This record gives sequence, C-alpha cells and structure tokens, in this order.
Amino acid sequence: MLTNNSSLSGERHEEFREYVLTRGPALLRVAHQLTGHPADAEDLLQTALASTFHAWNRIHDRSALDGYVRRAMVNINISWWRRRKIDEYPAEELPDVPTDDADLALSEQLDQALNRLPTRMRAAIVLRYYEDLTEQEIAKRLGISVGTVKSTVSRAMAKLRGHLEIGNPPPT
Repeated sequence: MLTNNSSLSGERHEEFREYVLTRGPALLRVAHQLTGHPADAEDLLQTALASTFHAWNRIHDRSALDGYVRRAMVNINISWWRRRKIDEYPAEELPDVPTDDADLALSEQLDQALNRLPTRMRAAIVLRYYEDLTEQEIAKRLGISVGTVKSTVSRAMAKLRGHLEIGNPPPT
C-alpha cells in the first residue's frame, strides 16, 4: 500500500511540476498585475501555487487550473492587503498578450501608466476593465461607495489618457 501511495504522490508531483513549468510565466504576469511589484508578484504566485498543490487531488477539472490559481492569488493578495492595511487590490486575469511590436509597445506603455496610478485608482481600473466587474461589485470588493467608484475610475482614466496621450489632438 505504501508503494501505491508513493507512486500516486510521484505522479501528482510530476503533473504539478509540468503545470508550473508550462503556465508559470503567464501566472507570474497575472501576479505582477495584481501587486505592481516583481518581488511581491513572485511571493504571491509561490503562495498561490503552494495552496494549489495542497488542493491538487480535489481539482478534477484540470482545464480550470489557471482560474483556480488566479482566484487563489486574488484571495491571498486581498488577505495580505487586509493584514498590512495597504490600499492595493488585485485583478484575476490579464488581457490577451499582444502579438505585434506596436501592440506590445502600447501594452508596455499601458503597464507603465497603470503602475504610475495610485493603488486605489489602479485597482478600480483593473477591476472595471480587466475583470469587467460592475460599479456595484467594485464598490463591494473595495469597501467604498458606488459614487466613489465612478469618480475614481473617471479620474484614473483621465490620468491614463494623460500618461498615454490618448484622445489628445496632435500639436499643430
């Protein structure tokens, strides 16, 4: 019986290792979007993967693993935020990775512009446009009023437009 369990354990370890090798870079990008800091992103992903490993045998739908890890990262990041009383809020998913150089350059500019925003503004933008949450859902998640969500998103979009020079006419 011990041989059987160790065999299953070895298969479990190998399957998990393959998953981390395959999906790790994409999950790290999600973690970076959530935290805004590379070192924090690595810590967040490592903690979420440890949690995922402990639940590995209970996750029967392997196609749902990314969602499970992203949800774990969101929950862990919120928990850390509450403990530290930091004004940061995570997002669960990133938009599709750009494929051409122009899209990649714009994506990098957007990431830089997002990182320049204050944490509440960044959280509101990520939850609204990356997570596609309603204003009511954002208000509940951030613990603020719907009116504050609206004004925060509006001010954040104005700052992003300024950083990216979107919607500004070219100089004449």
